[in-house]
Amino acid sequence: MTAVREIRGIGEKTEKLLKRLNIETVEDLIHHYPRCYLIYEDPVPISRLAVWERCSVAVRLDSPVNLSARGKRKVCTCLVKDDSGSLFMRWYNMPYLRRTLRQGETYIFTGVPVFKAGRLMMEQAEISTPAQYREKRKTFQPVYPLTAGLSNKQMQKAIRGAFSIYDSPDYLPETVKNYYSLENEEKALYTVHFPEDEETLLRARERVIFDEFFRFFVSMELVRERAHKTLNRYLIPMDDRVREFINGLPFALTGAQEKALEDIRNDFSGTTAMNRLVQGDVGSGKTIIAVISVYAAVLAGYQAAMMAPTEVLAEQHYDSFRTFLGGYGIRCGLLTGSARAGEKRKIRQELADGNIDVIIGTHALIQETVDFARLALVITDEQHRFGVRQRDALMKKGEDPHVLVMSATPIPRTLGIILYRDLDVSIVNELPANRLPIKNSVVGQAYRPAAWNFLQKQVSMGHQAYVICPMITDEESVELESVENYTKMLTADMPPSVRISSLYGKLPAAQKNEIMKEFAGGEIDILVSTTVIEVGIDVPNATVMLIENAERFGLAQLHQLRGRVGRGSAQSYCIFISGTDEKEAMDRLAVIGHSNDGFHIANEDLRLRGPGDLFGTRQSGTMDFALGDIYANADVLKMASEAVTQLREDGFNFHELYGYGISDKLNYAQDI
Repeated sequence: MTAVREIRGIGEKTEKLLKRLNIETVEDLIHHYPRCYLIYEDPVPISRLAVWERCSVAVRLDSPVNLSARGKRKVCTCLVKDDSGSLFMRWYNMPYLRRTLRQGETYIFTGVPVFKAGRLMMEQAEISTPAQYREKRKTFQPVYPLTAGLSNKQMQKAIRGAFSIYDSPDYLPETVKNYYSLENEEKALYTVHFPEDEETLLRARERVIFDEFFRFFVSMELVRERAHKTLNRYLIPMDDRVREFINGLPFALTGAQEKALEDIRNDFSGTTAMNRLVQGDVGSGKTIIAVISVYAAVLAGYQAAMMAPTEVLAEQHYDSFRTFLGGYGIRCGLLTGSARAGEKRKIRQELADGNIDVIIGTHALIQETVDFARLALVITDEQHRFGVRQRDALMKKGEDPHVLVMSATPIPRTLGIILYRDLDVSIVNELPANRLPIKNSVVGQAYRPAAWNFLQKQVSMGHQAYVICPMITDEESVELESVENYTKMLTADMPPSVRISSLYGKLPAAQKNEIMKEFAGGEIDILVSTTVIEVGIDVPNATVMLIENAERFGLAQLHQLRGRVGRGSAQSYCIFISGTDEKEAMDRLAVIGHSNDGFHIANEDLRLRGPGDLFGTRQSGTMDFALGDIYANADVLKMASEAVTQLREDGFNFHELYGYGISDKLNYAQDI
C-alpha cells in the first residue's frame, strides 16, 4: 500500500485532513468516490426558481456591487434581473467582485436559491460569463465527501495525483470481463471520478459496482465453503426446560417465531454448525428468538455472544437479556468501546474464566484482547451493518461456534436468495399480538403546521417523536445545517416545555450515543435527526415519526425509519411529508402509506426504482456498498452472483484472488 504522502503536492497538513476521512493510502483515495456530479443545465428564468434546488440563471447585473462589513467578514451584495423578475445575490469574503462584476453586463450564476429575511436570494453563487458557461455545459464536476479545511478542488487534485502513481493489475478473470463486456478496472475507476459524458460514466459505474458485488459474493463463497466443512462441535438440546422458559414468558410467541426456533433447534442438533439468518420485519420479535437460543446454549454449559451495531442498542439488548434471563441465574455482561478501562479488563477476565455466560457488546467484542472459555453461539444483530470480516472475527473467538445473524431489513425474495447465499434463512413475518398497526399519512408541505401541532399533542400526552431530515443539497456541512435549521424552526414553534434536540452523522460518536441515551431515557421529547437513527435505538414511548422530503428516500429505508415507532402498546403514527406533488413520487409514497408489510414494500421498491440518482445523493438505506444499490442495480447484482456461481462450478480457486489484494480493495464486505 502506498501512503498518500507519496502523491506530489500532498504535505503533512493535507495528509492529516485526509486521515479524518479514513484516507491513508493511494488506494483509499482512489476508492473515495464522488457523492454526486455537478452538471450545468440550461439556465432557468428567475420566476421558475425552486428553493433548495441547484440551478443556473442568466441575468444582467441591475445594480452596482455593494461592499460592506459584517463583523470580520466582507459582504458583497447586488441585485440581478431577467425578463421574469429580480434576484438578490450575496457573497462572503470575496471583495474583489466589486471590481470584476460590472453593472449592465450579463452573467450566469449557479447556486442554490434560499429564502432569507423575507426575500429570495442566492448566496456564494458560482459566476460564469456566457462563454465560460458554454464550456462548463460539456463537463461533469465530481463532488466529494469532505472535511473542514479540505476543499473539493483539493480533493480533485489529490485524486488525479493518486492515479498518476496508481498501478494495480485487474484481478477479474478475462473470461468474466469479456462475457459481461466490462471495462478495465483502472480505466473504470478513473472515469468514475472524471467522466467525459453520461454514457462513459454509466459504463464505468457498472464495472465498479460489479466489482463491489463480485467481491462480496466471493467473500460469501469463502464463508460458505468453510461453513459447509464445519462439523457441529456443540450439541445444544432445546428440551423441556427451554419449553418451560417459553411458557413462562409474559406473552405468547407468534407462529413465525415458533417456526424460526424449530429451525434453530434442528441446527443445534444437526451434523454441521448452524449458520442461519433470522430475517424479520421491524418489531416482529427477533430479540426473544435470540434470548431463547442463548438460554438453550447456556443450559448446555456454553457461552454466547451477541454483537450490536451501536452502543445504545447493545445496552438495550443487555437490559432485555438481564430481564428475561436474570431470574434463571444466567450471568450477563456488557462490553462497549466507551466503557472504562478497568471495567473492560474485569469483563474480559470474567469472560476468559467462564464467569460470564452471555456477553452483549459492540465491535469491542472482536478486539484481540477478548477471549472466551467455551463460546458456542455467536449472534450479530442488524446483520447488514456488519462486514463479513467482522462477523468472521467474532466467530473466531470460539472454535467453530453456531452462528445466528439477524436483520430487520426486508429484502425481496429474488434478491435475498442471492445476497444470503451463505446462510440458511428463517423468515419472521408476523407481528406480536399486542402491537397496534402504525397509522400512516402521506401529505404535502402545506400540512406541516398541522403535523407540528400533532407532535405537540402527542408530547403533551407523555409520548416522544422523531423528525427525520434528509440531506437536501450537495453543499459541504449541509447535513448539519439541515438538521440544526429545522431544530431552530421547530423550537421556535413549540412551547418552551417541549424538549427538542438534534442528531446527525458528523457528531462525535460519544456525543451521538449520549443524545440517543437521553432520548431513550425520556429526557428528550422530539429528536430531529438524519437517518443515523435508522438502526440502533429502541424507544417504546416514541409514537410519531415525521419524515421530511420523504420522496428523497427509498421505500425500504422509509420502512426502516418507520420501524423506530410502534414498538410499544400505544397507537403510533408515521407522517410522510413530500416536497413534491409529482405523480411518480406520490405513487411511490402511496405504497408505504397503504402498507406496513416490509416484504411487500421491498418488492414494490424493487419494481418502482429507476436507475437511481446518478447525479445526486444516494439514499438507499440498505446494503451500504460504496456505489452499488441492491435495488437500483439489481441487474448488476444478478450478473455478479451469476459470475461467481459459474466460476465455482468451473472449479475456480477463489483464494487465488487474495494475490490481487481482493481482501483489501474497496473493503468489499463493508457494512454487509
